[in-house]
Amino acid sequence: MPLDTERLRLEIKNVYSEVARDPKKGYHFHTGSDYAVERLGYSREALADLPDSVTAPFAGVGNPLSMGQPAPGSTVLDIGAGSGMDTFLAAKAVGPGGNVIAIDMTEGMLERGRDNITLTGLAQIEYRQGLAEALPVADAFVDLVISNGVINLTPDKRAVFREALRVLKPGGRLQIADIVVHKDIPAAARDDIAVWTA
Repeated sequence: MPLDTERLRLEIKNVYSEVARDPKKGYHFHTGSDYAVERLGYSREALADLPDSVTAPFAGVGNPLSMGQPAPGSTVLDIGAGSGMDTFLAAKAVGPGGNVIAIDMTEGMLERGRDNITLTGLAQIEYRQGLAEALPVADAFVDLVISNGVINLTPDKRAVFREALRVLKPGGRLQIADIVVHKDIPAAARDDIAVWTA
């Protein structure tokens, strides 16, 4: 039976809604700033300026901004931003003359991210609800697209990359951190929602 993408999205929303509500509960993946610093190479000093409500729900798998910081005044898009650790770091880099658009499909994360904008005063951030496969962003609008541990959760990865390229300005950059499997996954496992969300 083919993968039920709507059910998959619902299950992913359920998991990450729980992370937004209770980030320190303990999950099958790591969360929080200590993990980000110790395992993924984030700067403890940079994260020290961010409140726990930004860093505690972090569930990334790498550090997309380690490949290059956005330029001051530029526009950044964060696909699957969650509570926004990468979003807020990017906002600090672009400064008040820049913009960061944070896309997420999970209402709990959107709410937390918007609360974090108020908490930090980083008004150059805008949260938008949407899917990675259908970004609510105009063509050729952003200088940098980042994503951290999200594309692996999307059923149509080609659509995600098409969308990322669509929204990038000519000469723009794509910086992602994600999980890559180097062997073929059996069809039964690819179609099993529990495998995607476990």
